[in-house]
Amino acid sequence: MTTKRIVFTKPCTAELLDVEVSAPKENEVTVALEYSAISTGTEKANFLGERNGIGVAEDAEAVFPRTVGYSAAGIVTEIGSEIKDLVVGDRVVVAWGKHQKQITVKRSKVVKIPDGVSSKEASMALIATFPLAAIRKTHLEIGESALVMGLGILGIFAVQELRAAGVYPIVAVDPIAERRVFALKMGADYALDPTEAEFVDKVKQITNGGANVCIEVTGLGIGLIQALECMQKMGRVALLGCTRSSKFEIDYYGKVHGRGISLIGAHTMARPKHESSAGLWTDEDDIKCVLSLIKGKRLNFKEMICEIVSPEEAQRVYDRLVNEKNFPIGVLFDWGRL
Repeated sequence: MTTKRIVFTKPCTAELLDVEVSAPKENEVTVALEYSAISTGTEKANFLGERNGIGVAEDAEAVFPRTVGYSAAGIVTEIGSEIKDLVVGDRVVVAWGKHQKQITVKRSKVVKIPDGVSSKEASMALIATFPLAAIRKTHLEIGESALVMGLGILGIFAVQELRAAGVYPIVAVDPIAERRVFALKMGADYALDPTEAEFVDKVKQITNGGANVCIEVTGLGIGLIQALECMQKMGRVALLGCTRSSKFEIDYYGKVHGRGISLIGAHTMARPKHESSAGLWTDEDDIKCVLSLIKGKRLNFKEMICEIVSPEEAQRVYDRLVNEKNFPIGVLFDWGRL
């Protein structure tokens, strides 16, 4: 059968195209998506034709078409013959799929949604595992302080997850005032503007000499440099934001080596595929964790959802993503509108 998929056919061009959907094989399922969530950093970079993927040269020529949309939720419509733990009608998170009305994926790429969690909330679950994996890698302790650099969707999820983990104080950082206000609403204890002259001094005052942990989500050299200036000795910095440009310098001796700072690679692909262990969970286990924390009201996803739009509005939405300084934090495509 055919279905609709959002495709970036060339730089700054999003089209809703017809694509084929295969029937599920023995260990696959077909899902009719209800909602898919925009992961703003990745999707903006792909829409613009920027560096795409680990191992891709920084100056490599952009290759199109590109497809995105890896965090979604929907209803199972067909199952493969070997699948015994799902039935038609089950609601599931779809991980690593596409912005696509119907999709067939491996059983390992879907997770059942528990009662008490809406499909809208669940559609963002995979994205929320990215900062969760970064937090796990820091091995933080209850009562430690944390800095979140960058308050897009990943940063706001990080704020909530740090709060759920018993961190105090949580210092949220972004130059956009509206995002700082939102971070305070979602659980940050302090929200600071990194462009202020006394920024580093304020962080050190709030955290009694420096943050124990930082979740760096800006993906910018200046963001990392500022974070390092704010760290406690022996602090841990998780590099979650995708730093697509290497054109910046760090005083490693003064800011890292001499102070015992740990720099931790925290891209979501740098995690185990099949078996979780302390500090290193699979994305499937982290999705289950996120869904459980939503159900238990430890995480607030309802207020993360700022806009719900039709896939037919894709071009307008991605134009806004590029051009609006304060693009909404949580934006979902509603596939029921097609």
